[in-house]
Amino acid sequence: MSTVSEYFGSMVFDDKVMRSMLSADVYHSMRKTIDRGNPLNQEIANAVAQAMKNWAVSKGATHFTHWFQPLNGVTAEKHDSFIQASPDGGVIMDFSGKELIKGEPDASSFPSGGLRATFEARGYTAWDPTSYAFIKGKTLCIPTAFCSYSGEAMDEKTSLLRSMDAIDRQALRVLRLLGNDSVKRVHAVVGAEQEYFLVPHELYEQRPDLRFTGRTLFGVMPPKGQELDDHYFGPIKPEISRFMEELNSELWKLGVLAKTEHNEVAPSQHELACIYTKVNVTTDQNQLVMEMIKKVAERHGFVALLHEKPFEGVNGSGKHNNWSLSTDKGVNLMAPGDTPHDNAQFLLFLCAVIRAVDEYQDLLRISVASASNDHRLGANEAPPAVISIFLGDELTAVLESIEQDSPYEKSEDVLMKLGTGVLPGFSRDNTDRNRTSPFAFTGNKFEFRMPGSMSSLAFPNVIINTAVADSLEYFADRLEGSSDISRDIYSLVRETLSGHGRIIFNGDGYKDEWVREAERRGLSNYRTTADCVPHLLDKKNVDMLLHHEVFSRSELESRCEIMLETYCKTICIEARTMRSMAVKRIAPAIEKYTAELAANAAAKKAVIPDLGCRFEEETIRFLSGQTDRIYDDVDRLEEVMASLSFADYVHDSEVIRDSLLPAMEALRKDSDDAEARTSKSYWPLPNYGLLLFGEK
Repeated sequence: MSTVSEYFGSMVFDDKVMRSMLSADVYHSMRKTIDRGNPLNQEIANAVAQAMKNWAVSKGATHFTHWFQPLNGVTAEKHDSFIQASPDGGVIMDFSGKELIKGEPDASSFPSGGLRATFEARGYTAWDPTSYAFIKGKTLCIPTAFCSYSGEAMDEKTSLLRSMDAIDRQALRVLRLLGNDSVKRVHAVVGAEQEYFLVPHELYEQRPDLRFTGRTLFGVMPPKGQELDDHYFGPIKPEISRFMEELNSELWKLGVLAKTEHNEVAPSQHELACIYTKVNVTTDQNQLVMEMIKKVAERHGFVALLHEKPFEGVNGSGKHNNWSLSTDKGVNLMAPGDTPHDNAQFLLFLCAVIRAVDEYQDLLRISVASASNDHRLGANEAPPAVISIFLGDELTAVLESIEQDSPYEKSEDVLMKLGTGVLPGFSRDNTDRNRTSPFAFTGNKFEFRMPGSMSSLAFPNVIINTAVADSLEYFADRLEGSSDISRDIYSLVRETLSGHGRIIFNGDGYKDEWVREAERRGLSNYRTTADCVPHLLDKKNVDMLLHHEVFSRSELESRCEIMLETYCKTICIEARTMRSMAVKRIAPAIEKYTAELAANAAAKKAVIPDLGCRFEEETIRFLSGQTDRIYDDVDRLEEVMASLSFADYVHDSEVIRDSLLPAMEALRKDSDDAEARTSKSYWPLPNYGLLLFGEK
């Protein structure tokens, strides 16, 4: 049996494969493209295409696809075979540089926000050579960007690559001012943590809400939830362990650096974390992680739920985005070193992040907005919708000493002693972790905890990259021509802390007091997608994103429309599903149970006329009232749905926020109250106890 080191990346056309299959000239040209962003000419592309085809065919591949990420949150593929007609009437296996560089999928059926009309079908996919091709099944997958006939980005990747160029340009300017001329490129790097639930496939099939929406629209918590924290980091069940082993194997073959796995807080919830790599590669690989979690789960009799809040009453799922900057020399620009108070480079890049998060806190909130993530943000398992930065006590003290121009006294390293000689002593980290903070410094990186578990990481990183690039540009403009660079750097640090220190908060972000304090500080608090997304088109946001050439105006307008359209359609699908379940399943089941209770009571009274039958009578009275309320709720839901135009998504999103969601909540409450009083043998859906704990 092969070891992990032998089969890791075996299905990836990576550097090792390229070095072995390409000529020295072609290989070095490819490396310049990957490392420095140099363009490739057609001759090089042809040579790479032939080598890629030969390698893929040797692995059993028969087809290739341009693998891209349209603005619907998932990936897309159109498969073409390698076969070409030969003169003798047979076929040959061939693949050209032209086919590698450009594809032409139908662009009319993907979300475009007005960039494409239905009758305008032509779109293009363009090879991203900085993200390695890989094989799934018998298909060579080539990571690509996706654009319209007129060149507008219609995907997640294009703007991400542009934002990477923007932060590279501005970071290099700052490094040059600091006297660093050896660095040729600065990369945004990200490590992603993916949370998910697993439920038995046979139970999933019995829940229309899970099948249509990915979450349970009805359901009462069982007597036990996550109160005892006994699932978190608990022993992994054998059937889950087997699933995780196969998942790791499949991901490792694809070169995905899957590292850490464990049980999460909620019952049946788990997490997978990956090692850092370039942000565009991480984004691609996270899409593969989500796809493989689902595929492998099916082979083990489970369904993976990636929805941010599949179960009411227990923690939902997020996707933590651990972001930093790294040079092509391997230096982490977010590493404070042993003396952060004297580390001008670190302080400057740290303050660039502080300024960026404060200036564009609304954009960060928008970047994670979705109907599903609205259920999670602000609850006690996720950061609040208010953006803030956690720095920790020591780093905060460093910045305060600079702001106040006072001496900094470094705290002594704390040796942790656990009271027994058997256990080794170790040094305590210089900062704690704050899981309540949306944007927390964790030693040498920032952990953005707000992205939802089933969303792409591309847009959040576009915003982080571009906002930080904007701050770095501001710093570089201020420092160029300085006669005393050290003095002016510390002046900029003090100015940044004075103007943007309001965004720093080291306390408990879950408490109501913080929301009130944030309001006093002037921080934004957009609780829902309908609240925040229209602000994408605020002048300051449009100006900044256009200035750094990350979006065009039409691309921003289209993204705003797509996000609101998706929000409206998602909740309307949920509302229609609720209506169907309430009318066709839940209400009839309640009526059937009450009919049996009435028959039982009548039979008892026929034998003993003065028998009380209190249980039957009170339950019948309560459930009959609940059935009436359920039908009233359905009427209200239908009334609100009928008022939606599906033409003005800003207006519709407000109606959904203010009227449809409360109507859905009322329907759920009345149904759940009925479930709590209805015999389990009559209830038409697998309950939470069965889904989360396997309760019989």
